[in-house]
Amino acid sequence: MTRPEPTTFRQRLAGGEILCGSFIKTPTGHACEIFGDLGYDFVVIDEEHAPFDRRAIDDALVACRAASIAGLVRVASGSPSNLLSVLDCGASGVLVPHVATPERAREVAAACRYHGGTRGFSNSPRAGRYGGLDLSGHIAHADAITTVIAQIEDPSALSCVDEIARVDGIDALFVGRGDLAAAMGETSSAAAAVHAASATIAEAARRAGKPVLFFVGSLADAAAMRALGGTGFVYSSDQGLMRQAAARALDEVRTFEQGSKQ
Repeated sequence: MTRPEPTTFRQRLAGGEILCGSFIKTPTGHACEIFGDLGYDFVVIDEEHAPFDRRAIDDALVACRAASIAGLVRVASGSPSNLLSVLDCGASGVLVPHVATPERAREVAAACRYHGGTRGFSNSPRAGRYGGLDLSGHIAHADAITTVIAQIEDPSALSCVDEIARVDGIDALFVGRGDLAAAMGETSSAAAAVHAASATIAEAARRAGKPVLFFVGSLADAAAMRALGGTGFVYSSDQGLMRQAAARALDEVRTFEQGSKQ
């Protein structure tokens, strides 16, 4: 089967394709290779909530390239230097947490773009093919393929989410239902108030003509978020899926063991 090039991820996302990915929590490249081998569309290397430093991110992005899968990074701080670091390493894009104001969205977008932005130039890292792309070639290529996703997870962002969605250079919104639930004092991301907030965010993305992504934990959850307009789904994580599979395997072995004793 012919698979889309990772460099087309931004175009595919903007086109409304249903895209499936997963968070990477373990700081090695192996999980990225596995997801790529299985045919996932993307992975999100989680610098924010997992023990990734620049070297581990670099290794994981090499694995993404080897497995022909788009490698995004959920950055820890979202500072200009943080964003530049992962983009220079060759990330297909960034997922930036706690984008709660239009001003913050504009700062993030500018830090990730050359034309009309403030991204620091160097074509010597992987993103510039170690000097294989000249100045104009690297700038054009990077601006064309870099995907910038704003994570909306603060209740305060709901009052200005339409403005955030309309910021030039923000390609998509990601709904942080877990943080919304925690901030709202709810005990589940499936709570009615969180669902209503998710619908508000999805509607803002739709009005701005931009896609919206969700973290989901099951097929039923994905179907519910698809009904809100979601087209990008971050399904669990490498650790979450391993835990699920390991639990099933343990149950199967224990069931077999119990049967053999009867």
